[in-house]
Amino acid sequence: MVFSSLVFIFLFLTGTLLIYYLVPKKLKNTVILLSGLIFYTWGEPVYVVVMILSTLIDYFAGLIIWKFGENRHIRRTCLIVSIVMNLTLLGMFKYSGFVVENINTIAGQQVLNIKELYFLGIKVLPLNMLPIGISFFTFQSMSYTIDMYRGEIEVQKNPINFAAFVTLFSQLVAGPIVRYSDISKELNDRVINIDLVYEGIVRFITGLGKKVLIANSVGQVWDTVLAHVTAGTPVSAATAWIGIIGYTLQIYFDFSGYSDMAIGLGKMMGFTFPENFNYPYLSKSVAEFWRRWHITLGAWFRSYVYIPLGGNRKGLGRTVLNLAIVWLLTGIWHGANWTFIIWGVMYGVLIIIERLFFGKVLEKLPGWIGWLYTMFFVVIGWVLFASPNIGTAFTYMGNMFGASGVLADSETLYLMLNYGVVLILGIFASTDAWKIIVSHTEKRFPNFVHWAMPVCKLGVFALCVAYIADATYNPFLYFNF
Repeated sequence: MVFSSLVFIFLFLTGTLLIYYLVPKKLKNTVILLSGLIFYTWGEPVYVVVMILSTLIDYFAGLIIWKFGENRHIRRTCLIVSIVMNLTLLGMFKYSGFVVENINTIAGQQVLNIKELYFLGIKVLPLNMLPIGISFFTFQSMSYTIDMYRGEIEVQKNPINFAAFVTLFSQLVAGPIVRYSDISKELNDRVINIDLVYEGIVRFITGLGKKVLIANSVGQVWDTVLAHVTAGTPVSAATAWIGIIGYTLQIYFDFSGYSDMAIGLGKMMGFTFPENFNYPYLSKSVAEFWRRWHITLGAWFRSYVYIPLGGNRKGLGRTVLNLAIVWLLTGIWHGANWTFIIWGVMYGVLIIIERLFFGKVLEKLPGWIGWLYTMFFVVIGWVLFASPNIGTAFTYMGNMFGASGVLADSETLYLMLNYGVVLILGIFASTDAWKIIVSHTEKRFPNFVHWAMPVCKLGVFALCVAYIADATYNPFLYFNF
């Protein structure tokens, strides 16, 4: 069940919030737990067992760490068991097929002749559908155990409250990655008022507009061009660039729109989730881009991988190694495909180069040069990220740089005539220009903005509903991770 569906908006969300607001405070977490299980089971009637198992592992791990607070050996053993079991779940369901396939490829023969593989009675291989959001909820749940071991949070003894933390449907399957410390106080006692609910509704509509009106539209540009490339049909350089610009906008508005909706839903229920995006396409270095893109994932790796490895405290050589490890893991986290691994390594190399010397060079250059450099590699990275395999990715890049021998063709004209307006709108909306315009207008005409904004939001919501009702194209990219 995706947020940008009529079933979610008018059936699930409306019904859940109605019950949530009516029940007494002590039952609200129970409503969160039950609604989260229903939400997940709607799309994953079998794999919900994986989420429940991950929740149980970390709940009991937290209790044991708290119970044996003075016994360092037991606490450390419990932490290791929790991490190993969570990563085993993630590895079995997300990477086992990839590992088997590559072992057989390297060996040149079928060394591992595994036709089917089951885990707790659930088929792992061949796996037709990855458990939705497994990378998100395992990282989120596991962070609780790690923070408990570090002594940074208080134990959650109430199993319903802890399960509500994991199954909170607003950020369950695609983030932001909310750590227990982010909402621990609100889990036990939170305030819900009309102002917070209104803020949540406005934020939800903003995200819905990003997803439905922009991401879904520009996404069709990428799908059209990629289909030609995967079919072996050369495309002109201009067509290839238009296609990947479409994907560059699609993934931003798709994922940031979902994050906006999740943050808005959290506010409606009394929670404040961390921000996940901050206009990443305005960045003037690759390092800055990753401080602005998927912020909660970067924070997770920084807190639980980079800093424990030593961060930048053990010399330049160790810093480079730590960055390399983090970015290799970042690529692997995104998917079981060599395209993701190369994508992660590419960013790791760029960030290491910036750390060594190029970052200082960029600071001295005009900002537009840094922006062009950053966006060039971001766009190249999205080709790797979005392609089904390495061969297709490099074929697509070849087309971008003239391998077809054609600069532009009739397909270029067709795409610009049909999608040019929404591409321009997407480019404009990916900057903070709209925010600046609204801010200046509000200073000069505060009453106008005060009354106009709700009307605009209602208009956006109406357009989204109309689009969803009539559309057949409504993917959500990060459900794959």
